Amino acid sequence: MTEKSNSKSGGGSPDKRRAIIEGALALFSRDGYARAGLDAIAAEAGVSSRTIYNHFKDKATLFEAVIEESSRRLVDTQLAIIDRHLHKIVELEGDLVAFGIEWISVRNSANAPHFALVRQIHAEAEHIPAAAIAAWQENGPQRVRRELADRLCAIAERHPLKMDDPERAAGHLMVLISSDNLPYLVGPPAEREVAAMVAAGVRAFLHGYQA
Repeated sequence: MTEKSNSKSGGGSPDKRRAIIEGALALFSRDGYARAGLDAIAAEAGVSSRTIYNHFKDKATLFEAVIEESSRRLVDTQLAIIDRHLHKIVELEGDLVAFGIEWISVRNSANAPHFALVRQIHAEAEHIPAAAIAAWQENGPQRVRRELADRLCAIAERHPLKMDDPERAAGHLMVLISSDNLPYLVGPPAEREVAAMVAAGVRAFLHGYQA
């Protein structure tokens, strides 16, 4: 069966689709949505432009698939961290600090293209299809925030947390333990700097939300 007939019955070769997604992620994260052309993406992926059209209707459809798949990988990692650290709380501050330290670890080289892509989205949102941004928000950051909010509500049943808006509280916690709070450095920060920043963020969160 040819690749073209595959496309009609379900989308073409999975290996080539994966190559296109990875090539497009590299280009979109580096050049942004507006500047990344399909010919350049095809060259990065090692396929022809025609092969891209066998899998995706146009650049907008390809971009939506890229941000969806890239977000799914990150979300799976983040939800696992939430479950691992916040499923059962023994010592509230210490467990939140341990959670925060691993939370920051997702900003590693493996996830660097995704975070670069997110920066490009913020920089040129007016040029990116609104449907793609909405789908990314719903299935990426908002999904993670909802899960974290649910865990904080469960924690509040046994520990002195008072939250009028759990999703807002979850957002505050994520901001307070964000790697954006670390000083700009060339190379990864030292473990002690990460631990100190996360501990300070957790203390600030508890100061605001501990009953």
